[in-house]
Amino acid sequence: MSPNHEELVQRIERDLLDSYDEELELEIEDRDLPDGLDSPRTSGDKQARMAYFRELFRLQGELVKLQDWVAHEKQKVVILFEGRDAAGKGGVIKRITQRLNPRICRVVALPAPNDRERTQWYFQRYASQLPAAGEMVMFDRSWYNRAGVERVMGFCSDDEYEEFFRSVPEFERMLVRSGIRLIKYWFSITDDEQHLRFLGRIHDPLKQWKLSPMDLESRRRWEDYTRAKETMLERTHIPEAPWWVVQAVDKKKARLNCIAHLLGQFAYREIQRPEVVLPARVRNPDYLRQPVPASMLVPELY
Repeated sequence: MSPNHEELVQRIERDLLDSYDEELELEIEDRDLPDGLDSPRTSGDKQARMAYFRELFRLQGELVKLQDWVAHEKQKVVILFEGRDAAGKGGVIKRITQRLNPRICRVVALPAPNDRERTQWYFQRYASQLPAAGEMVMFDRSWYNRAGVERVMGFCSDDEYEEFFRSVPEFERMLVRSGIRLIKYWFSITDDEQHLRFLGRIHDPLKQWKLSPMDLESRRRWEDYTRAKETMLERTHIPEAPWWVVQAVDKKKARLNCIAHLLGQFAYREIQRPEVVLPARVRNPDYLRQPVPASMLVPELY
């Protein structure tokens, strides 16, 4: 096995291990990790991993405070997450929303427009998803599809493309004037890193569904997407809604950096909650609980 091939295999293995970490942090509720979970890693890896979890949990605690403040102050927040395929947008969104109330903080990931939507004003289906007072909306890809995938893949005409750039600054200024706080993130990864992550998805049966034909085509058109991204940032970076670029080659650092930056965009404060008192259970001596029929029980295989 050549050194380059061996290094590639090791990087894919590390990426797969990171994906298992992702599932762990999405499931675990205890703040102390059980002993033995880090056995495949070195002690240095374990320390870095524990430091990551501690900081993630701290930042998620601050996100809960931000959520309470948004609801209490009737704020309206829109956050756009853009970037190449496999850039880590979904992972960051999961960490942000993991411990938040979905009635206050919701994620919008629209499918391709249907025949009717293609005849509408371009921003119409996005505008219908905007927040009311006391809500945060996160767009996992947004109206910037027109400046990226639609442009590169030829899904829009040159006139539609230019009209988008004429309209989007005014559209976003209108949102800001209406009282919406608009924050835009671009997740930046290298050509080599995207290649690695695609290989990881190919070799992980739990993630192969993430590889669409469009994703695979994006690998071939890397330079086209780069030019489209550069044009987009240049023409839509406005004072009212600037772009923020997240360096995302290291997924864990990208998550922490993005969440910390997001929190820094708001002068929020902790909202004091009323003390919760658990009421006494009412017991009726005439009530007799009926047994559940055995045919309705889920078999206990574990």
